[in-house]
Amino acid sequence: MSPARRSAYRLRVWRRRRPRPSKNNALALFAGPVPHFGRDLRVSARNSQHWSNIVRSASAIIAALLLVTPAGIATAGDHPAPFVEPKLYVAKGGAAAPQVALTLDACSGQTDLRILNTLVENRIPATIFVTARWMRHNAEALAVMKAHPDLFELENHGFNHIPAIDNQPTMFGLKTAGSEAAIRSEIQGGVDAMLKASVAKPVWYRDATARYSENGIRIIHEMGYRVAGYSLNADMGASLMAGLVEKRIAAAKDGDVIIAHINQPGRVAGAGVAKGVLALQQKGFRFVRLQDVPVSAQPVRSGV
Repeated sequence: MSPARRSAYRLRVWRRRRPRPSKNNALALFAGPVPHFGRDLRVSARNSQHWSNIVRSASAIIAALLLVTPAGIATAGDHPAPFVEPKLYVAKGGAAAPQVALTLDACSGQTDLRILNTLVENRIPATIFVTARWMRHNAEALAVMKAHPDLFELENHGFNHIPAIDNQPTMFGLKTAGSEAAIRSEIQGGVDAMLKASVAKPVWYRDATARYSENGIRIIHEMGYRVAGYSLNADMGASLMAGLVEKRIAAAKDGDVIIAHINQPGRVAGAGVAKGVLALQQKGFRFVRLQDVPVSAQPVRSGV
């Protein structure tokens, strides 16, 4: 057999026996082992052009998909956002008398006296969002707040600290309401608990996590309450170190609505809240409650 026929025969055998590309191996579609049957054996220009066409076609498809949206996913116009996170500001006091609103969530657990005592001793007003769970176990702290109506505005944080979300099961690890009926029950349960504790009927509502489904926002408004957003997250759920919390609060700007927590005395974040508000006070900031000044709600931020 001549060398040319021998090479052709070996090529036919290799084509019959070569392994086919695996479905799970995308690279095998574009490259594979090329046998060496002698120095004269090369991949033909025709085969090279074939694979080049495949690569170009695949690249074009991928590029087209990525151009559908900047992130390659559906936009909010196609589907409702999984949650919204409202922003809220109070009226600015101006350069001579800048002002902020300090809002503190009392979710459950105990009371951080480092914060409460600092507010009382330094006459710093705040808006406290209380749950029925927190009020049941913190009667003494609640009495202190009620005894200082000039300092503390008490608002609704729900009955059992449940996010007002009906389109996904959890948020930040918390089980959500899951239905419109459950959202209404959570809101009304908080109102009933406040009235039972001789607290004035609330005007504002802030759910657990301060994130809401679009239905949640609608229901809050239908029930006659305002959604308490924020513009500055001071402690990230009482999870930050004290020094960082202090810096975040001290960096507040005129008109900010600050959110922090007053129910985690075992965490260092509370010390940062106390120091941060004192730092702002020393800088000449005035603290106001949501009920004291005009507020402006910014368009909600949609999240994924």
